[in-house]
Amino acid sequence: MGATKTDHFSETQNELAVLAKALGHPARIAIMEHLLKVNACICGDIVNELPLSQPTVSQHLKELKNAGLIKGSIEGNSICYCINEAGFEKIKVFFDHISSHLAKKRNECC
Repeated sequence: MGATKTDHFSETQNELAVLAKALGHPARIAIMEHLLKVNACICGDIVNELPLSQPTVSQHLKELKNAGLIKGSIEGNSICYCINEAGFEKIKVFFDHISSHLAKKRNECC
């Protein structure tokens, strides 16, 4: 069996691509903004915040959780979600690196 295209990239590059893909939908951005706004674990009321059906919201939550951007814990009959700081630390490090590089190269590019 041949190598997949992702095999040609570093582990960090692949991890960042998964994180970026997870954030690549406006509903997922809205979920993240809501979690930031309430600053607590949310159990079930995310559906009330979005103009989407419950199964659609659940799918978006699953994508964010699989990427490591949110955490979920079972409480009774519901799953409570909150932001996973470790996932965002990877994104932060990447953008900090870019910002640092750009600050050094300011006005030296086309």
